[in-house]
Amino acid sequence: MGTPVSRRGHGITLFACPSLIKVKVPPRYPHMIPRVRQQTFAAGTLTLTSLVGVSIDGSEAFRELAASVAQLLQRDFEALGGSLRTLAPSDSAEGPVLRLVEDRTVPHSEGYLCDVSQSGVIVRARGAAGLFYGTRTVLVAYGSIGTLGYGSIVDEPRYVWRGAHLDVARHYYPVQFVKRFIDLLALHKMNVFHWHLTEDQGWRIQIDSFPKLTEVSAWRGPGSEPYGGYYTKDEVSEVVRYASERFITVVPEIEMPGHAVAALAAYPELSCTGGPFEVETRWGIFDDVYCVGQDHTLDFLGRVIDEVLELFPGPYFHIGGDECPKERWRNCPACQARMKSEGLSTEEELQSWFVRRTSRYLEARGKRLVGWDEILEGGLAAGATVMSWRGTSAGVRAAQMGHDVVMSPTSHCYLDYKQTSDDEEPGAWFAPALELRTVYGYEPTPTELTPEQGAHVLGVQANIWTELMPTESQVEYMAFPRLCALSEVAWSGPERDFDGFLERLVSHEKLLDRLGVGYRGSKLAQPVRPSAEEKARFLRAQAERSARGGSEVVAYS
Repeated sequence: MGTPVSRRGHGITLFACPSLIKVKVPPRYPHMIPRVRQQTFAAGTLTLTSLVGVSIDGSEAFRELAASVAQLLQRDFEALGGSLRTLAPSDSAEGPVLRLVEDRTVPHSEGYLCDVSQSGVIVRARGAAGLFYGTRTVLVAYGSIGTLGYGSIVDEPRYVWRGAHLDVARHYYPVQFVKRFIDLLALHKMNVFHWHLTEDQGWRIQIDSFPKLTEVSAWRGPGSEPYGGYYTKDEVSEVVRYASERFITVVPEIEMPGHAVAALAAYPELSCTGGPFEVETRWGIFDDVYCVGQDHTLDFLGRVIDEVLELFPGPYFHIGGDECPKERWRNCPACQARMKSEGLSTEEELQSWFVRRTSRYLEARGKRLVGWDEILEGGLAAGATVMSWRGTSAGVRAAQMGHDVVMSPTSHCYLDYKQTSDDEEPGAWFAPALELRTVYGYEPTPTELTPEQGAHVLGVQANIWTELMPTESQVEYMAFPRLCALSEVAWSGPERDFDGFLERLVSHEKLLDRLGVGYRGSKLAQPVRPSAEEKARFLRAQAERSARGGSEVVAYS
């Protein structure tokens, strides 16, 4: 499995080395994104194509782990047209060598030291994770400008949660693209992949106990060829293994108690009204949610959770918990009876009761609950981690209460938002533009928190909601280069230099070009722009829904 996300090492103390100098835009490392934390320079430059191989020095256990890291790097070099053979300890190399060296004095489990000289590159780390990130530094240099200046790098992450979320429920993407997305996260030293697997518009994971979730809930639209898809358990396991090899923890999200129409289409008895329902073909928030007053609904969700947990060895399980209308609960005898039996006064307290119950269920299985910041409403479950998306105030409140927090506010982290205010720019035209400068300037730890409270800010996460991203290329267009900027927010120190970042981005985009990434500004980009008809249809639906007093509809598929 990937390196478990924890708060260990959250307080950053860089390695003691008085000869190190801090610079905003390292002149010999113009390509490096995310920016390395500290470095020194010497005269000379190593051409990385001259590396003849990779060797490993350390204990037997270390050599076994390092061999896997070396194999990944070798494959990545080959994908960029290079080669890097494995050298045995007895081999004599005629040329510069990349050495992976065990160094137990490196204090951070994800940190590394990197020395560059005429004889090659030495990456030192205490374990495999640090080695991996050190080799990502070498790979970025190799793929962008092909050289590393002589000198030393001292590097470690600022935050332990460096995440990106991908919504595969609004639009299904094949396993190969999910793995490609994970590769791009690893390239940028991100370590959490938040996999949004269920929604009103689709259910994307096989659950053996409830086969209609993939027979019915995974597909939407009329006709003989409905739109959708799902991941088998074998495919999910493949993705989790693939991410783990790249030191990325996969956090599954199964939406509950809201955003459940797709599941209700298959099992309407889980609702307050009994249906019937169809998998939604519109985007938005819908009144029909799980009926938490019925025991068989709770049993269904428990069995789903159990099957999902078998596939995801990481410590976290995301329940969503957001945008759950209470209208059905107010008029549901079962939900009202539940409120009475549990001594609850409001439907908000009923949701809080459900979240606390689910948190205990997960805790009994060795997992921690994560939810969007609505889980604060009505009282927060002990041990729950809050993902603050509606601004930062919820994250501040949760941290002050002693809860761990991941910051992902719409103002800085929602990569489905347009990248400029241009009318023709793809993205969520009904939301404010989120420009690259704004993403780069984000400070995840709010200043109003004390140091003790600030330690509860695990990190930061980009969210990619895909209502308006029907193609894989559109996901890449919307994600990059803004995800490059957020990776630096997550990894590097709090210092910011946007002009320096843009200088480094010019070189970094050469690497993205070689990898075929269709980022904004790339010749490979294939952006999909919403039509005037789609915009008009959205405005009509929004007005009609508002007139009925219902929840807002965001768009149509």
